[in-house]
Amino acid sequence: MSYHNPVLLKECIEGLSIKPDGVYVDVTFGGGGHSRAILEQLSEKGRLYAFDQDEDAQKNVLNDERFVLIPQNFKFLKRHLKFNGVKKVDGILADLGVSSHQFDVAERGFSTRFEGRLDMRMNTSELLSAYEIINNYTEEQISSLLFQYGELNNARAMAKKIIEARKEQKIETSIQLKQVLASFLPQGREHKVIAQVFQAIRIEVNREIEALKDFLSQVPEVLNEGGRLCVISYHSLEDRLVKRFIRDGLFEGEPEKDFYGNFSVPLKKVGSMITPSKEEIRINNRARSAKLRIATLS
Repeated sequence: MSYHNPVLLKECIEGLSIKPDGVYVDVTFGGGGHSRAILEQLSEKGRLYAFDQDEDAQKNVLNDERFVLIPQNFKFLKRHLKFNGVKKVDGILADLGVSSHQFDVAERGFSTRFEGRLDMRMNTSELLSAYEIINNYTEEQISSLLFQYGELNNARAMAKKIIEARKEQKIETSIQLKQVLASFLPQGREHKVIAQVFQAIRIEVNREIEALKDFLSQVPEVLNEGGRLCVISYHSLEDRLVKRFIRDGLFEGEPEKDFYGNFSVPLKKVGSMITPSKEEIRINNRARSAKLRIATLS
């Protein structure tokens, strides 16, 4: 588990309510921690399909005849399951966080701690990187993503500072970006604020909000009746989308009412939101902001 400690592992396995002969999908394979635990619950007839677009994660492929790793973004869930002869599944797990490995490898550019080129691409074959955003986006574009995805109230001033700094020289590394924004990092809250900045850039680089919406929209079509969805999110933008979709089956507006004035939505929540125990957070501090929501296809 040196690659990534699976968060809320026991709670996810319980939430999936695994059938030994069932078909399951782990759409965020990473280090394979959740996938291994799912396979332990499956019989020889059971099947597990996993998605991950990160080349590093693909090196962790499991040697198990019941397992198939699909090297794609989970926004292509339905298409690639169909390509593998799967129309319906009994459970889907999504752990939306950045893996410990991605944070700890400096050259990936995800970490606020290490000197690394501004990259942040989950799929390194994509053209858009953090470097392109910081050095080529307009002031308005940078301000918008910092406000929308980083929830930073001084996003406009930060964007202006970035534009001014890059006129002098290109901003190439994570440390350079931190230095440019040093005046916006209050003592005692430096890490929190710069983490919000990096989060915003990473979400833009990987189109994470669009991918999450695409993925969730396909879930009702892919799940068997009574099948389970477990989603772990780490920031409020993701969690609000997951909560809203489970509740309404939509991301905007109101669900349509039937003749009797009742809402008809595909998913039904199972239990309340689950957060890690104090003991799990003590062992794995990166689990501290995790929120697990579970739903079933009604």
